Amino acid sequence: MEDHRKSSSNPITTVAAVSTSVEDVNEPIVLLSGNDFYAFPRIDPTEKRMAWIEWSDPNMSWDKAQLWVGYFSSKGEVEKRICIAGGDPTIVESPTEPKWSSKGELFFITDRQSGFWNIYKWDEQSNVVVQVYSLDAEFSKPMWVYGVSSYAFLGNDDQSQKIVCCYRQNGKSYVGLLDHDSGSFSKIDLPFSAVTNIVSADGSFYVEGASASLPVSIAKVTLDEKRTMATDFSIVWSSSEDIKKYTPYFSLPEFMEFPTVIPGQHAYAYFYPPYNHTFQGSSDEKPPLLVGTHGGPTDEARGILDLSVQYWTSRGWAFVDVNYGGSAGYGREYRERLLGQWGVVDVNDCCSCATFLVATGRVDAQRLCVTGESAGGFTTLACLAFRQTFKAGSSLYGIADLASLRAGMHKFEAYYIDNLVGNKQAYFERSPINFVERFTCPVILFQGLDDPG
Repeated sequence: MEDHRKSSSNPITTVAAVSTSVEDVNEPIVLLSGNDFYAFPRIDPTEKRMAWIEWSDPNMSWDKAQLWVGYFSSKGEVEKRICIAGGDPTIVESPTEPKWSSKGELFFITDRQSGFWNIYKWDEQSNVVVQVYSLDAEFSKPMWVYGVSSYAFLGNDDQSQKIVCCYRQNGKSYVGLLDHDSGSFSKIDLPFSAVTNIVSADGSFYVEGASASLPVSIAKVTLDEKRTMATDFSIVWSSSEDIKKYTPYFSLPEFMEFPTVIPGQHAYAYFYPPYNHTFQGSSDEKPPLLVGTHGGPTDEARGILDLSVQYWTSRGWAFVDVNYGGSAGYGREYRERLLGQWGVVDVNDCCSCATFLVATGRVDAQRLCVTGESAGGFTTLACLAFRQTFKAGSSLYGIADLASLRAGMHKFEAYYIDNLVGNKQAYFERSPINFVERFTCPVILFQGLDDPG
């Protein structure tokens, strides 16, 4: 619960209990308070314990957080509390998504040791955290919104030991089955290559996902009797049911890895070559390139979620969606490349990607353009102001003044910009608005009148 009555800029955040009785409309009862943020309050099947995530400024939840378990008193208050993960100052981790199994076992996801969000289990008797399965892949994602569900228990009976989960590895999303007793793990082949949420049902599960040719959809996946493989995949809801008639025009992306300005270091992107089934480009002409400064995580579904990609590729352009340093989906080390370096690492990676595509003969060196919105608009403007790689650019409600952005920031991101930028001098030196004389190529700006920018 966020209480804005005392302060709209710094609301009080708590975990509260709300009566479901129609006649009993009272003030919510505060169960937890004192920290800056709370998420995922989850009560166990016996209703004797509750797990939750909490964190404090200046951290974001994916920087450093804590997982706690509290025990309810006879009056319904949280009394005894135990920090399960995130309390050891020698371990940097960001636990997330706690869930209780039907047997009352606590599972959660954290990125301790490897830097990748993997699934763990808490042994209550020994108060020890055990890793269920180890993989250099992300089984969760940064919590920009509440309610993320990256895994689910299959079945409600006490005999079920299977977890269905989604994970991201090398730029692509997958769905897997994990036996949390034996530790065995297997991948389920589904048409989705970008998966966001999973919930379970009896003998089946529902998944939200998309791919390069499927729009955001919800699908029901039925498993065999042993719950080891999918026997049926059916779309129960689609965000765009008539999209299939346009797929002959769609350019399918290629996942690519390219070198950054730091020797031995690489970044990632999705490259969309020009494609139109009714036209063929000249064999002696390389296409112009539009670089999308989206930030992460982006995946194969970008081209169907943002049809402007297909607009350009169907008209002879190449498009590349850059997962520059700081993007999620590649582990903590890659995500933290942007700390203190926003306006440097993202700009370098976007320019490196463009020059790599030129060097490999994919695009025309004289027709490199860049575009982005909001934070991506900042990267676009910074590319144009501080580098000479691109010949033109477009900024959609992009950030031009970092100091102005910081001054108007809400509680959730109040310290996030400081973590990304650093000191006062960096705020000035990386703000394109302070160096308009350095723009040497055409740029178009789209800005809403109600957005101060």
